[in-house]
Amino acid sequence: MKEKIINFFTDVVKEMKKVTWPKKDDLRDSTIIVLVVCLIVAGFVYLVDTAISLLLQQILQ
Repeated sequence: MKEKIINFFTDVVKEMKKVTWPKKDDLRDSTIIVLVVCLIVAGFVYLVDTAISLLLQQILQ
């Protein structure tokens, strides 16, 4: 059991060395894109929700 655990962590270290980590500029740019897309989607969902709510209020009155 002990050997399996040691092998597991040894493999984890080997795989982590293979990872290509993004540069600081790439990470910043990707973060900005994700935040902008989240804001756009949130705004769209808000507008659709408001429109449906108004429509339902008009139907139910």
